[in-house]
Amino acid sequence: MAAPDSPLRTLAHPLRSRILAHLRVHGEATATSLAAALGTHTGATSYHLRRLEAAGLVFDTGHGDGKRRVWGAVREPIDQDAPLDEDDEAAARWLQHDYVEHFGQRAGAWIEAQDDWPPAWRADCGLTDHAVLVTEEQLTALAAELGEVFERYRRAGAGTPGARRVAGYTALLPIDPPPSR
Repeated sequence: MAAPDSPLRTLAHPLRSRILAHLRVHGEATATSLAAALGTHTGATSYHLRRLEAAGLVFDTGHGDGKRRVWGAVREPIDQDAPLDEDDEAAARWLQHDYVEHFGQRAGAWIEAQDDWPPAWRADCGLTDHAVLVTEEQLTALAAELGEVFERYRRAGAGTPGARRVAGYTALLPIDPPPSR
């Protein structure tokens, strides 16, 4: 068997990125339940789960029986500081575009469904934007702090009646042109 692709190259496939996203949002699943949720067939999800496993992105939880394997997502993010070759750079760019597409779909679904939600949820969910003026060091601190806030709330509502999962996206994007080199 060939050496596994890097995690970035492995994820640069529409079904694999959807499988991993589904496992991260909804938790453990079998190839069959993933196929049903993602509108594909079990053979495809089984194959892509094995590729994701070889890249260290998913794991067999051991909760299955016989041939029925239950899969979980590895929670550690892909190392953003690792050196990237040309193929990894292309895969990373594809993933960023795919991520924006996921966001657009989720945001569009919220816009269409928001009237079905109670007023308190409508008041706090949705889209907002902020502009800040920061140095490189302050930008690094801002990104880290936003990540810490999301981590603090990851399971805050667990076991609480009425709690709902909320997707949060962080997009720190420059407004001004890049600095001179």
